[in-house]
Amino acid sequence: MDILFVSLGCDKNLADTEMMLGILQKRGFGFTDDEEKADICIVNTCCFIGDAKEESIETLLEMAQLRKEGRIKALIATGCLAQRYREEIRREIPEVDALVGTSAIEEIGDAVEEALSGRGQDHYRPLDGPPAACVDRIVTTGGHYAYLKIAEGCDKRCTYCVIPKVRGKYRSIPMETLEEQARRLAEGGVRELMLVAQETTLYGVDLYGRKSLPGLLKRLAAIPDLHWIRVLYCYPEEITEELIDVMAAEPKICRYLDIPIQHASDEVLRRMGRRTDQEHLRRQIGILRERIPDICLRTTLISGFPGESQEDFEELYRFVNEMEFDRLGVFAYSQEEGTAAAAMPDQIEDEVKEARRDELMELQQAIAFEKAEGMIGQELEVVVEGRMTEEDVYVTRTYRDAPDVDGYLFLHTDRGLMSGDFVRARVTDFNEYDLSGEMVDHREDEP
Repeated sequence: MDILFVSLGCDKNLADTEMMLGILQKRGFGFTDDEEKADICIVNTCCFIGDAKEESIETLLEMAQLRKEGRIKALIATGCLAQRYREEIRREIPEVDALVGTSAIEEIGDAVEEALSGRGQDHYRPLDGPPAACVDRIVTTGGHYAYLKIAEGCDKRCTYCVIPKVRGKYRSIPMETLEEQARRLAEGGVRELMLVAQETTLYGVDLYGRKSLPGLLKRLAAIPDLHWIRVLYCYPEEITEELIDVMAAEPKICRYLDIPIQHASDEVLRRMGRRTDQEHLRRQIGILRERIPDICLRTTLISGFPGESQEDFEELYRFVNEMEFDRLGVFAYSQEEGTAAAAMPDQIEDEVKEARRDELMELQQAIAFEKAEGMIGQELEVVVEGRMTEEDVYVTRTYRDAPDVDGYLFLHTDRGLMSGDFVRARVTDFNEYDLSGEMVDHREDEP
């Protein structure tokens, strides 16, 4: 039996998908990317914002048509949409044979076998239970990099966010389990490990009574075959001196932090339920850049949050201009039902939200292009992603570039390289967000 597995949404969802693939492989199932050859379809859904919810629904409806026509034998929905809209999916898409909640992904094998036998039933567990942590996974990212989800859920309860409703409270995965996962991944060829959670900086508080991300990083850095470790989704108010010390001292840890700040107006931050203010953000960014001068800072913002005045927006614009983030993304606010922000007065019209988003991105584009130009002449280690055979150039990433969200360095060299190789490159040019470079072979300088 072959399964078509469609994974939607964020990298944390992808980590769940890879765990489910590992479970299903142990049950003897095979996998296919061709819907014409699939016996079963599983859709791991997302509902974080409106666009993600719409994509998940459209994908389920497309697969439901295959089920209705008898072209597949079973259809299963997992993930955030399945968790939050169980009754609606049951009512509106009867072709779905089973739903699996976010806390029950370890039961995916049972769900598939039950559906195939005609006894399909839903699988849900309490959201405050232990998070899934399957050691054996099937890596879908190409083999040389992988995501390591270190915690599930969130306790922050930002007023715009549905995560606590679909993922539960913050629960860390034990350090020993994560280390074993990382070792297995490294043994399978993974060289770059990206730590993800709804918030990585609070790792261990629930298990060990203290923020334990620095200790976890030290243990992971001791794994010989890992070359880069990248930390994503660090809330700025939770970044500690200890974490900065470890990042500054450990060469395997990329000088790269994703710190989602969402806004810079104190009034908007207050309405968002964020636990910081602009003064603290400025201070934290200054500390990071002082202690780790070559750090690359990425952030995300929300434009058009309810009640965001023109003055609030201009304050955010000035902040972005002054902080000069290396990487930045902006989302127009999405009014998500069941959140506190959705019921707030002074909702902003879509065209205003989108115009403000575009204005911020135009500003960031100018900042990013200037920073890219400033990289010319620098030597950096890069990891090979692949080769563009028609142009005889390798696609690589620097430590400043996370997969799928940041840019590339296009490397010109006559040497034969493989995906996952780490080599030195000198930046020679830039084209918008991407760099060009040439191979640096220090063996030429050796006696």
